[in-house]
Amino acid sequence: MYVEIAAAICLCAVSYYNFLNIYYKKNIIKPWRKRRWWMITMHRSRNRSTMENQLAELVAEPSGQFNNFTRMSPSDFEYLLQKVSPMISKTNTLKREAIPAKIRLAITLRFLASGDNFESLHYLFKVSSSIISRIVPEVCIALNQVLKDQIRIPEDPQSWLQIEKGFRNFPRCIGAIDGKHIVIQSPMHSGSEYYNYKKSFSIVLLALVDSNYNFIFAEIGSQGRISDGGVFRSSQLWQRICSNNLNFPMPRPLPGGRREVPNVFLGDGAFALTTHVMKPYPGSHNEWTPKRIFNKKLSSSRVVVENVFGILASRFRIFRKPILLNPEKTTIIAMTCVLLHNFLRKSRTSSAIYAPSGTVDVYDSNNELVTPGLWRNEIEDTCAIRPLQQIPRRPAQDACQIREEFTTYFFNNQRQ
Repeated sequence: MYVEIAAAICLCAVSYYNFLNIYYKKNIIKPWRKRRWWMITMHRSRNRSTMENQLAELVAEPSGQFNNFTRMSPSDFEYLLQKVSPMISKTNTLKREAIPAKIRLAITLRFLASGDNFESLHYLFKVSSSIISRIVPEVCIALNQVLKDQIRIPEDPQSWLQIEKGFRNFPRCIGAIDGKHIVIQSPMHSGSEYYNYKKSFSIVLLALVDSNYNFIFAEIGSQGRISDGGVFRSSQLWQRICSNNLNFPMPRPLPGGRREVPNVFLGDGAFALTTHVMKPYPGSHNEWTPKRIFNKKLSSSRVVVENVFGILASRFRIFRKPILLNPEKTTIIAMTCVLLHNFLRKSRTSSAIYAPSGTVDVYDSNNELVTPGLWRNEIEDTCAIRPLQQIPRRPAQDACQIREEFTTYFFNNQRQ
């Protein structure tokens, strides 16, 4: 009897071993799939010289096609290439040459500028779409590293006062703030985490800009389901405001006023009214009433942030439609566009290429729109950059008093 039991145990052990062996081979060790093509025919003509010659022809083209191709001058392209080349260069293998750093950078900039999908870029550069899908995030990470100093929050009162000088129509203003949803494809297994009030999936870009249409703060990646107030109150900017370590100038009275007024950011109805964030009065108001005058002053000064987002979406057409990437890659790519925006705006050779004359709105002395910016003709309803939801809130009493102080100041000046 013991012999029969031992035999049964051995039989079970052998069967279990065979089961594990088969399961391991099927699920753990994936059989090597013989490729039908190691390199398709159109890629076989690709080599370092042909790809670089293609770019050289664009640079030499007198009509300036390279500028439109990359949204920058050849000199700025070479500058960026010199900076990121050590981070993105690959070594050759026995089977094929590595794609040069110059081509990797060109692929990435073209992807951002055109919004073309990886398959379209594959036909243009003769690089497979799967490789392009790896190149773009790698190069964007490198660009974010070398351009990270393009965005800096002022660290002393003098720097904040310098920004205030740019907002001549709104004293004590040190920046315009806004947030936008960046629409993405539905992330896998995310449920409703990224599902927003517009019934799409998105991440949020929160930004603070100065009067020169440059970003001075940008934070990207909050889930679309989070309310606009939640996005701002969870941001590093709000935390630094609450901890009092932004080194704002000391509060001081407005001209002709008595109450000390702090420096403020200008927001729209999506933001809560606080002592450091001014927003318009809700509802409609009759012409020449104090609230109407305040709203017009705030709107004409705050429009700078709308122009910045408009320029961003019109020049980097990756934002023209929902971005078909996961939230992590979208965050990286969006930050690259923000950093490139500042880099190109400040460049002597690329500023006019990136944002030519007439790009932004022009207002007259009465705060009336005279000439709409060119970007308004290029933004479509399918644009991936969309506004935050506006939710009514009850503001704190001290914030209301500060807004009333501004309202009185603007109304008195209007009567003079």
